[in-house]
Amino acid sequence: MGVCVILGWLVLVLTGQRLTEGNSLQLSGDYSISCLFPLHNLATSGSNLPDMEACKKGKSNKHGYHLIQAMRFAVEEINNGTKNQHLLPGVTLGYQAYDICNTPASVLATLDLLAQQLQRTSGNKTGGDQRAVAVIGPDSSSYTFPPAAMLGSYLVPQISYEATNELLSNKHLYPSFFRTIPSDRNQVDAMIQLLVRFNWTWIVLLGSDNSYGLQGMQRLSQQAAYYDICIAYQGVIPDLTSATNQTMRSIVKGILKTKVNTIVVFSSKSKVSGFFPFVIEQGVTGKVWIGTEDWSVATLVSGIPGIHTIGTVLGISIKYAAIAGFETFESHVVSKLLRDTSNGMMDLRVDCLQNTDLYSMAVKNFSLDGYDMTSSYNVYKAVYAVAHALHQALGCDSGECQKIEVQPWQVSLLPLLKQVRFSVGNSSVYFDENGDPPTGYDIVTWVWRGTEWSLRVVGSYTPDPTDLTVDPAQIEWASDIDNLGKVPPSICSPECPTGHRKLQTGQHKCCFDCLACPAHTFLNSTGSTWCQACELHQWSTEASKVCLDRTVLLLAWDAPLSLALLVLLALTLFMTLGSGVVFLLNLGTPVAKSAGGRTCLVMLLALTAAAASALCHFGLPSRPACLLKQPLFVFSFTVCLACVTVRSFQVVCIFKLSSKLPRAYDTWAKNHGPEVTVLVVSMTVLSMSALRVALNPPYPSQDVDFYSNCIVTECSNTLSFGAMIELAYVSVLTNYNEAKCITFSLMVYMISWITSGVVLFFQCLCGICLASLYKNRKW
Repeated sequence: MGVCVILGWLVLVLTGQRLTEGNSLQLSGDYSISCLFPLHNLATSGSNLPDMEACKKGKSNKHGYHLIQAMRFAVEEINNGTKNQHLLPGVTLGYQAYDICNTPASVLATLDLLAQQLQRTSGNKTGGDQRAVAVIGPDSSSYTFPPAAMLGSYLVPQISYEATNELLSNKHLYPSFFRTIPSDRNQVDAMIQLLVRFNWTWIVLLGSDNSYGLQGMQRLSQQAAYYDICIAYQGVIPDLTSATNQTMRSIVKGILKTKVNTIVVFSSKSKVSGFFPFVIEQGVTGKVWIGTEDWSVATLVSGIPGIHTIGTVLGISIKYAAIAGFETFESHVVSKLLRDTSNGMMDLRVDCLQNTDLYSMAVKNFSLDGYDMTSSYNVYKAVYAVAHALHQALGCDSGECQKIEVQPWQVSLLPLLKQVRFSVGNSSVYFDENGDPPTGYDIVTWVWRGTEWSLRVVGSYTPDPTDLTVDPAQIEWASDIDNLGKVPPSICSPECPTGHRKLQTGQHKCCFDCLACPAHTFLNSTGSTWCQACELHQWSTEASKVCLDRTVLLLAWDAPLSLALLVLLALTLFMTLGSGVVFLLNLGTPVAKSAGGRTCLVMLLALTAAAASALCHFGLPSRPACLLKQPLFVFSFTVCLACVTVRSFQVVCIFKLSSKLPRAYDTWAKNHGPEVTVLVVSMTVLSMSALRVALNPPYPSQDVDFYSNCIVTECSNTLSFGAMIELAYVSVLTNYNEAKCITFSLMVYMISWITSGVVLFFQCLCGICLASLYKNRKW
């Protein structure tokens, strides 16, 4: 910026005299506003050197004509007190307008008004005492950067009505810059939200070869990545010259090659107007074109022959309200200019580039029909913003203004402009800390009736808080035959089915294959690239979007099977205890003695304890139950089998051992051999059980491997080599009644365990069926 200022002062020194000899388009007043408007369009020469041709050699610009009339209308309202008679009472506002057809014209106009500031400071008031307190304009970001840098060095307030580049919000570089049009930052956000709204994730991004287009492309590319929007192709639109024709055609071929349906064009209207003829030339149709506020509402673009065939155009448009009385004002101005071509107020004789007049433009009778009033409305607001700030600087709230000298280095309007807040129509006008208006946009679409063009507002966007509303029914979609009247899709790969993850197939994340998530995993969110494992207590089938809770398998106390088993257990306990009581009461009778006497009583007690151990199998396993149930059963069952063994051994001894080894039998019988045998065997098994529990104690556990959708609650370490040894008794005699009963009991024992397993299996199978129904149900 410092280099720009030094060069500016150098030009002032060399050319200041000749720049200030003219009057420009001006109106005298107590305080003046300098305005920069594009009254002519001057084609670029394609040279790297600045164009220094006079602006009058260019084509008259309808847009610039309406801009200057909006400024004059606002000044007239303020001076006459038409809208607010308390605004600047007793003070007249003047203006000094410049034609800026290119960047050199913009720079020289800025130098001219700075030269006037310098001459007034030195006491030279030649050429009138026009107190320029602020600058309004220019129209584009490219033309705005040089003036913003120079004016910022001297803290001269500048309000642009069309410059949207985000860099201009940097107060370190451009401390005196304001604007009545939203920043490109908000415009990019609006475009991104529009793409998200219609799920257009596969796009082409084009931008003009200037600061406006390049900065917009850069920010949109960054934002698109954040919203998973892929840019299939990017192109920069150059100036239209004979040397760039092939470049234009290459861009169009790149669009067709990608097979993208949505193209975002971040370009100025002057650049894109040279690009669309090549789109029409190559027969591009059925696309969706998203345009910026600069070209989407411009008749310069909509007037291109054949442009109605390119497809659907959605654009961002600045919100505005109708300016009451403006159309009448313009018609009166045209009539007056045609009557009096020598009106002093319209004289323009500034040397160098400023050599034009409004008469030559007025005779063209530029109508407001079909013209987008957005920029004119922004000019109107800018003039009123300067007036309100000047009102505060001159202390006009008392009803009388102090006509003091307003210089940037004396009484600056900058802090006052930051504080202005007023209403124009139904909208409030103020600036944020960056000098930007916190306003939103309208979403517009092009409507064609044959070759007749019009705009239709189909939605709106507000930046704070972020909100986009669009009515798709109001948009006339120009799709292919298959999607006629529908929102055309613009995606690289269709969304994956439920429960399928994405596998990227190229450099763009929008292009992918779909793979089903395996069993026991699920897709955490739609569009995810990895499948998340289910929790241990959950399960899922293949291609699941959720995990289901596993069915917990246990013998609940209130389950029908448990109740049936408990009834059988109660009967068993009743029979064993009842038989034990009978034996105990008749223990001394011959019948009891022949049946086994005390040995039989011990057997009944052991069977009772073994049956009671079944209670440890009901309900959720607990640590005491796991520690107790197997040792109790094994010990009790061992005691019972030991008694049976001793009883069988006694029978063998009576028939065989007593005759062959009478002394041994006599010793075994008289020294309590049966009791000692039962005790030794029982203590041996009890010791083994205690040792096994001590070395590897059982604990409550959940088996999730046996069934895919069930949890089997059990005690760990219920089967081991030690337990097998404990139950290794197999030498049951086959020719005595005791063996038959024992064999039958063991058979019933095994059948009960098999039955329990079958019940658990079918319970788990029912769970699988229910889960399948849940998965296939459409919610």
